[in-house]
Amino acid sequence: MSINVPTNLLRGFVAIVDSGSMLHAADQVFVSQSALSLQIKRLEELVQQNLFVREGRRLVLTDQGEVLLGYARRLLALHDEAVEAVAAGSLAGPVRIGMVQDFAEALLPGLLARFAKLHPETQLFARITGTAEMLEMLERGMLDVVLGYASGDYPTALKVAPMTWHGAQVLAERDVVPLAVLENPCRFREAALAALDAAGRRYRIAVETPNLSTLRAAVQAGLGLTCRTPMFLPERDPVRDGMPPLPNVACIVRTAPALEETAIRLAQLSADAVRAVEGDPVEQDLPEPQQ
Repeated sequence: MSINVPTNLLRGFVAIVDSGSMLHAADQVFVSQSALSLQIKRLEELVQQNLFVREGRRLVLTDQGEVLLGYARRLLALHDEAVEAVAAGSLAGPVRIGMVQDFAEALLPGLLARFAKLHPETQLFARITGTAEMLEMLERGMLDVVLGYASGDYPTALKVAPMTWHGAQVLAERDVVPLAVLENPCRFREAALAALDAAGRRYRIAVETPNLSTLRAAVQAGLGLTCRTPMFLPERDPVRDGMPPLPNVACIVRTAPALEETAIRLAQLSADAVRAVEGDPVEQDLPEPQQ
């Protein structure tokens, strides 16, 4: 009896080999690490061979895994070629976008709606995380478009926004300023601590969280001050007295080279959405795809 091996199992298998780890491979094929582990276990059951052995923290191919790898690459290439030939350009995607939490909350619903209206057949993946991690994923070919933050002097910034202090004014008057911050790495956290250190102000971390919604709730509850852009709490005035000045931050859109038409359109829509936030748009064109 012939054995049918699903292509998603082969894609996960090849991704592990190419990326060098289960964690990076899971990001590449857009499944959880545990789901990818189960896929490999299923693949090994189908071929009735162990495909990897663990050497320390590394996964190393067995002899049988080496044999399957060559066939897997050829099968996937032929599969993709067949789909492209039959579709004749009618199938698009997937398109992969990453953005920081600030943009995800403010822009993602409207951006997705506009993109879906223009490209209803395109599959879209969205990754919400820090800029540094997204740029690394972009370099590894795991994202097509990135919306993030950079230093205020970034040469191709879409726009530059001020960092401001948010929270209850009374907290700025304390001898030891309570802070609410996101977990490292975080550009705003670094800027806040550097500004307080430079001013000789004492502070303590009152709230630390990986989640922007939790950070906003903590600030609104009066648990601490935080440093973000005006987009963080647009309905409330920032803290203006008693706190040291902060630098500007650049809003950026980065793209992968050789984008498909749908990904280019998503990058353009993303740039338009970023420009529309926090005042008048910066007179700057969308940067060329990063080579």
